[in-house]
Amino acid sequence: MAVTRLNNIRPEMLVWAFERAGFNEERAVKAFPKLASWLSGEKLPTVNQLQQFAKRFYVPFGYLFLQNKPEETIPFPMFRGEAGEMNRFDLNVYDTVTTIRTRQDWLVDYLVENDIEICQLVNSITLQTPIGEAVNLLRNKLDLEPRWAFSLARTDVAVGLLTERLEQVGVFVAYNGVVGNNTQRTLKVSECRGFALVDRVAPYVFVNSADSKSAQLFTLIHEVAHIMLGVSAGHAGEDLGAHDTYERYCDAMAAEFLVPAHVLRETWNHDIKKQSRQFKVSEIVVARRAHDLGLLSDQAYRNFWMEYSHRPIVEKKKSGGGDFYLTSVKKVGKLFAIHVRNAVNSRQLEYTEAYRLTGLSGNTYQHFMTHNI
Repeated sequence: MAVTRLNNIRPEMLVWAFERAGFNEERAVKAFPKLASWLSGEKLPTVNQLQQFAKRFYVPFGYLFLQNKPEETIPFPMFRGEAGEMNRFDLNVYDTVTTIRTRQDWLVDYLVENDIEICQLVNSITLQTPIGEAVNLLRNKLDLEPRWAFSLARTDVAVGLLTERLEQVGVFVAYNGVVGNNTQRTLKVSECRGFALVDRVAPYVFVNSADSKSAQLFTLIHEVAHIMLGVSAGHAGEDLGAHDTYERYCDAMAAEFLVPAHVLRETWNHDIKKQSRQFKVSEIVVARRAHDLGLLSDQAYRNFWMEYSHRPIVEKKKSGGGDFYLTSVKKVGKLFAIHVRNAVNSRQLEYTEAYRLTGLSGNTYQHFMTHNI
């Protein structure tokens, strides 16, 4: 039987596809050897081969037949780190944002159609709102007093409590360190620490779970500040000095929420490590806060920074990945999962669509919804 080969695939689209996935030609050919003969014109791909190529480089199959490459951009600014560089495009971040936007689009229709109460935090402040006033508003909404983290055993417990309180007031929260369930596609902290997708009905916050727990806590409040300001954005990398007005405001709000000025003044003992454990934040956040409040001299801050910046990077210990279903609760988001389950049970959503929205299917989906939600 003759094999049908495709003669309408432009080599430029193949190059666009592998560059889009972060490969140069040498690495792309090494990853997919048949590509070399396609690029040279020596051979043409079969349908099956092209499907394999599309899967390997995470590109929609139909895109490869286009005459011109499509415009793909992240629909909000990414500040700091590698993500803030001009014309920077990271496919893993793009696909993650696309996943969250798909969930958000469905939620908006579902919540409005069912007249479900929506979040009151969106557009609740402006850049002219004093930081203390904005923080008090958030604390009151979440029912958390200034020293809320002191009684908690660990930072991950603080992250969990804050996530629960945010979901209770209608903010949808998701955590992931990879694209979907694909452990081969990791989300680098230098590309994305988190982002906020503003919508008056279904505001969404995403946090990179590959980041440290203390960083996740700061990101969570930083992105909630974006929700309250009504401005979608994301941030990445290690740079503590934001230049954008909104970023500076969100940083300041996160710092005051997590390390309140009056509490730090009352408890300050020059033991940065101990106080970072009290507040459940990183040592650099405590040091920077103490310096900004005049509790730590310029020289003392410089000395700390020099020591801190030269510490060896501690790699996260590789593990079996923990409990799949507990991890899935964080990836999907408990509040979102509840709405999906209710929509399926009321026959407003087909199982196939529920599988697509959650990234879970069949018995895995049933077990997840029955035992974890």
